[in-house]
Amino acid sequence: MITFALVPVEGWVRFVCFMIPYLTVGYDVLWKALKGIKNRQPFDENFLMAVATVGAIILGEYTEGVAVILFYQIGELFQSVAVGKSRRSIAALMDIRPDFANIEDENGKLVQVDPDEVEIGSMIVIQPGERVPIDGVIVSGNTSLNTAALTGESVPRDVSENDEVISGCINMTGLIKVRTSCEFGESTVSRILELVENSSSRKSKPENFISKFARIYTPAVCGCALALALLPPLVSLIAGIDPQWSTWVYRALTFLVISCPCALVVSIPLSFFAGIGGASRAGVLIKGSNYMEALSRVKTVVFDKTGTMTEGVFEVDGIHHRDDKTGKCTCQSENAVFSRIEVDETHHTHKNANDICETCKGHECKLLEMAALVESASSHPISRSLIKAYGHEPDRTRVSDIHEYSGKGVTAVVDGEEVAVGNAGLMEMLGIEAIPCNKVGTIVHVAIGGEYAGHILIGDRIKPQAHEAIELLKKKGVKKTVMLTGDIKAVADKVAAELGIDEVRSNLLPSNKVEAVEELLGEQTGNDTLAFAGDGINDAPVLSRADIGIAMGALGSDAAIEAADIVLMDDNPVKISKAIGIARKCLRIVYENIWFAIGVKVACLILGALGITNMWAAIFADVGVMVLAVLNAIRALSTKRA
Repeated sequence: MITFALVPVEGWVRFVCFMIPYLTVGYDVLWKALKGIKNRQPFDENFLMAVATVGAIILGEYTEGVAVILFYQIGELFQSVAVGKSRRSIAALMDIRPDFANIEDENGKLVQVDPDEVEIGSMIVIQPGERVPIDGVIVSGNTSLNTAALTGESVPRDVSENDEVISGCINMTGLIKVRTSCEFGESTVSRILELVENSSSRKSKPENFISKFARIYTPAVCGCALALALLPPLVSLIAGIDPQWSTWVYRALTFLVISCPCALVVSIPLSFFAGIGGASRAGVLIKGSNYMEALSRVKTVVFDKTGTMTEGVFEVDGIHHRDDKTGKCTCQSENAVFSRIEVDETHHTHKNANDICETCKGHECKLLEMAALVESASSHPISRSLIKAYGHEPDRTRVSDIHEYSGKGVTAVVDGEEVAVGNAGLMEMLGIEAIPCNKVGTIVHVAIGGEYAGHILIGDRIKPQAHEAIELLKKKGVKKTVMLTGDIKAVADKVAAELGIDEVRSNLLPSNKVEAVEELLGEQTGNDTLAFAGDGINDAPVLSRADIGIAMGALGSDAAIEAADIVLMDDNPVKISKAIGIARKCLRIVYENIWFAIGVKVACLILGALGITNMWAAIFADVGVMVLAVLNAIRALSTKRA
């Protein structure tokens, strides 16, 4: 005979005393379970809790029924607190959104307007203590900017007239006037917020696995629980033994409580959410947990050279003109003020630029002038360095018929004369024999009127953090570091040797860089991935092709943000190893939670099915495991030791 302890077996008073706290604490669980059944999606944790607790009450186990729902709700509360903490970490990042922008009215008074209302090219005023609302260029004033909210760096950055400023920074010391270079929706701060808000839409393999697992797992355990409640008693009946219905139903209900997948469903997404939030605070924007997972498996890191491993600040280090008598480049200087000149292999010294003899000075001035005029329409860093060395803004009215050859250089007509400025590849294309330089640096060849005129030596400084970045990557277990550059072999080899980079490929066009990355991708084994780090200006195709594209200091570049999977908010290459460390810590926490939750649940399920554990053990297996997993997931917020 079935001996269910149907309510109210032990009296109405006791029943009501237990039902009041049960319904007070668990009414929303019951309601969600009913809504799930109504919507034909019953199999979730609310359904499991509802069936288990209602079944326990039907069996007369009031204490355990109320305890299960109470501790379940405590676990849910703990989960919401943990998620709230992680969200507050993201919200702290959201504080970089400016509330207003100052614009001067007709009377010269400052008027606060919504940043969305400010048009491109408007003049805004930023006072000390205020946040920069929109990207722009300083027209007047100088100050120090606190960039900690964007880059994670506490050292202020000094800026003055003609310097670019990006939204989200805090003006610390002086009043500045800024001409906006974009609308608020396209500004740095808007892009950052959009990246962080959309990061949860890109799921990692563990998250996708847990989603699929939960869809299959919950109906399966419900079926197992039903089988546990029915099959042993039925077998006992057939064998003529007491079926002990209440015992087996109690075990089935315990089985349901234990099987609730809360720990996995909650802690895995929370781990990634916390990891992305922590990375954002450290100045690393990760577009989704799938990219974080791929980043954790990086074994090859490929770098662009200019702007990534070097500062990208070019300076003219020498001007070497072709001597008409010898046909060689004999006029040679060691720095930008041309302190030592060699003519016809006879050394003579000039104390400063003004003392240079007319023979040398005339050639040098013409080379630099022609190069600056031809490059006047380009925004390339090398072009800017030539114009800077020239000393004043070139007269563009003297220049016509400008033709740019990608990866080679530029030709133009200056004062009616054909001038070509570029690398050896451009000279070869034009059928002009270029004279090589015996100095290491970027060489800009100049041909005037179809005749080779000489070359200009351009230098670029290695970033002070670049060597440390390579060392840290090797300590992180990165097997191979590679540098790709369009620069000449001598310059590339010199930089790679100084930094300790394993492999270098030089003289590459943008398309060649993609081919090089394709080749390196083919060398990857197993689940190893390849990351490419570039400054985001002209590296979009390679950023897109690599397993992980990392744009460095590229918050102002549309191409970088679109193409890259990870955006570093400053140009410090050390942040690459930091990003890898954050990703690996996050994935380590994720797999700790997966194995811990599954291990405890499998053990408790077996023990529960055998009747060795009761409902109290089931509470620990559900709520206790979830609390521990959530606590572990919160550790991903901390990135100091990553």
